[in-house]
Amino acid sequence: MAKKIQAIRGMNDILPEQTPIWQFVESTARKVLRQYGYQEIRMPIVEQTDLFKRSIGEVTDIVEKEMYTFEDRNGDSLTLRPEGTAGCVRAAEEHGLLFNQTRRLWYTGPMFRHERPQKGRYRQFHQIGVECFGMQGPDIDAELLILTARLWQELGLSDHARLEINSIGSSAARKEFRGALVGYLGQYKAQLDEDSQRRLDTNPLRILDTKDPGTRKLLTDAPRLEDYLDAESRTHFDQLKQLLDAAGIAYTVNPALVRGLDYYGKTVFEWVTDSLGAQGTICAGGRYDGLVEQLGGKPTTAVGFAMGLERLILLLDTLGLVPEEANSNADVYVTAMGDAAVAPAMALADTLRDELQGSVVISHCGGGSFKSQMKKAHRSGARYAVILGDNELESATVGLKPLRSDEEQSSVAQSDLAAVLAKALAN
Repeated sequence: MAKKIQAIRGMNDILPEQTPIWQFVESTARKVLRQYGYQEIRMPIVEQTDLFKRSIGEVTDIVEKEMYTFEDRNGDSLTLRPEGTAGCVRAAEEHGLLFNQTRRLWYTGPMFRHERPQKGRYRQFHQIGVECFGMQGPDIDAELLILTARLWQELGLSDHARLEINSIGSSAARKEFRGALVGYLGQYKAQLDEDSQRRLDTNPLRILDTKDPGTRKLLTDAPRLEDYLDAESRTHFDQLKQLLDAAGIAYTVNPALVRGLDYYGKTVFEWVTDSLGAQGTICAGGRYDGLVEQLGGKPTTAVGFAMGLERLILLLDTLGLVPEEANSNADVYVTAMGDAAVAPAMALADTLRDELQGSVVISHCGGGSFKSQMKKAHRSGARYAVILGDNELESATVGLKPLRSDEEQSSVAQSDLAAVLAKALAN
C-alpha cells in the first residue's frame, strides 16, 4: 500500500465545515471596503525575489530567514510572496495606476513565510490588505483606522480590539535616533537577549518591541524615538490624533511600536487583542511614502494595512462570536422517499431556489431510508426538511419538518410551500 501524502507542516487545509466562517469574515470585509470606495486588485502569488529584498529590507528576519525562494527553469530567482504591499506597489506602478491620481486598493489571499508553526501563525497564512496611494495628509491615515473600527463593529469585535499608534518620523530622524539607540544599547550588549544582540547590528529599531523582560528593562532609560521626530512628522501625528479624537476612535500612543519592515515611516499602527495570548496583533500597518520610488516609480505617498484572517477567525471562535448563519451550510433540505419522488423532489428544490432567492436548498441524492435521509438533513445544518413521498405526491402536499426546534411536522400544499418557508426563514 502506497504511503499517504500529507500537507506540508504549517500549510493547512480549510475544510468545508470551516469555510462558512471564512466566507462570513471575507464578505463582511468586502462590504465595508466597498462602502468606503476601495477597489479590489489581484496580484500573482510568485514575484521576483528582488522585489522583496528591495522593499522589505535585506537585513529583516523575513528576507534573511523566512522567504520561500527558488530558481525557476530559466535560472530566475522567484519567491512566494511573504506579504502583499510590495506586489501591490509593483502592480500599480507597472500598469500606470498611480500616474497623477489617487488610489484606494485592497486584496486578499495567501502569503508564505517559513516560520515555526503555532496557533495563529502558519507558513501559509491569509491576509486582507489595503493600500492607498497619492494622499499626503493624515486624513487618509485616519480613514483607514475608522474603516477598521467599523469592520470590528460589523464582526462584533469592538470590545475586543484596541488601537495602538506611533510615529517613527522621517528616514533622517530615524537614522539619528538609530545612532543614539545603538550607542546606548552597545554598552549593555552582553545583557541583551540573543535576537536583540543580532538586531543591534542589523535592525536596531526592532529591539524596541522585544518581548524579553531583561531587554525591556534596559530600554527604560534608552533614548526615545519621539524626541528625534522631525517637525513635519510631529505635526502629521498631532493632526492624526485630532482626527481620531473627533471620530471617537480610542487609541493609545505606544512609543515602542516600530513595525518590522524597512519601508515604513511616519504613522504606524496596530490593532491588538488580549484574547489570543502572544499572538495578539490582528491588524497592522502605516505609511510608506518612499516605497514606490524605491521600487522604480515616481515619489508617491502611500499608507496601508494588513490583517491576518486566521487570527481574526480564531478570535471570533475563541470569543464565541461566530454567528449561527456562518456555521450553517443550508436552509432547506428536500428529501425524496421512493423512486417516484426523486424527479418531483429535484424539480421542487429548483423551484424553491427560484422563489427563495439567497437561500441554500439541498436536494437529497443517493436514496436511502426515511431515517437515513433525515439524519443527513440534520447534519446539513438546514433549518427545515421538506419530505416528499408517495402520499405527498398523491395529495400535492409536502411534509415540512423544523430541524432546529421542537415544533411538530406539518403538511403544506406544494403551491404554498415557498411562501411558508420564506416567512419561516425570515424569523
